[in-house]
Amino acid sequence: MTETIVASASKEAVIGFERPFCVIGERINPTGRKKLAAEMLAGNFETVARDAVAQVEAGATMLDVNAGVTAVDPNETEPPLLAKTIELVQSLVDVPLSIDSSVPAALAAGLEVCKGRPLVNSVTGEEERLEAVLPLVKKYDVPVVAISNDETGISEDPDVRFAVAKKIVERAADYGIPAHDVVVDPLVMPIGAMGTAGRQVFALVRRLREELKVNTTCGASNISFGLPHRHGINAAFLPMAIASGLTSAIMNPCRPQEMEMVRAANVLMATDPNCAEWIRVYRTPAEGGGAGADGGGGRRRRGGRRARVG
Repeated sequence: MTETIVASASKEAVIGFERPFCVIGERINPTGRKKLAAEMLAGNFETVARDAVAQVEAGATMLDVNAGVTAVDPNETEPPLLAKTIELVQSLVDVPLSIDSSVPAALAAGLEVCKGRPLVNSVTGEEERLEAVLPLVKKYDVPVVAISNDETGISEDPDVRFAVAKKIVERAADYGIPAHDVVVDPLVMPIGAMGTAGRQVFALVRRLREELKVNTTCGASNISFGLPHRHGINAAFLPMAIASGLTSAIMNPCRPQEMEMVRAANVLMATDPNCAEWIRVYRTPAEGGGAGADGGGGRRRRGGRRARVG
């Protein structure tokens, strides 16, 4: 079975078909967070530090680290800022990292300081991007996220997105990068704008697994973009995607409803042996040596069914 190995300085994690779902914490990202962007530009990393620790405590397997502050020239500012952010995060938590940037120089700076075996996020099917990023991936012997869009943009046709993914996998092979080190993002469309977005991505994930035999990831919250009560949609989407073969997602692990669904999916997909992680997280400590989480020691209530009123 396909396995993608990532690691911090002392901790290894595996993204794989028969492995627990990999939760990649999304919070260290100034995109759309003006306050965080301003803090990072000013050299204030208090929010970054809090988000790093909170996400790991909430159950993140990995952390995505992005320093894309768009208010300034990214080619000048982003490389040192990303490197500094990675060094800080590594000093606080010991989980593998995903180095997230659209600037090749920033990816190089991040790879230079990152310990272990990080995930590079990302490469697209654009020729210029392939030629800039794949040599870095090969040089540092790290896995890479392959995003299924190219010079033509993001296609609404899942067959086109599959073809782009296949192209990236094949081009990676030309550089000596094996398919198990390519994690494909099939691109999740907002369900509010495209009613078939859910069915599309479920089918595409299955196809990527069966035909290309690659691991997959996505920005999970994209599915609910523009809708109210987004976390309800996200929480429903995750176990359905996992059952279809999705092996990781960039998401917010600090949302208990979504993490509960991930852990439940691991139980039901038999990647949480003996339900050990589920029990560890959700078991209520027994009081006075008596009942467990059900408050009654697992015994059935006597007296049969409760009578209906009226």
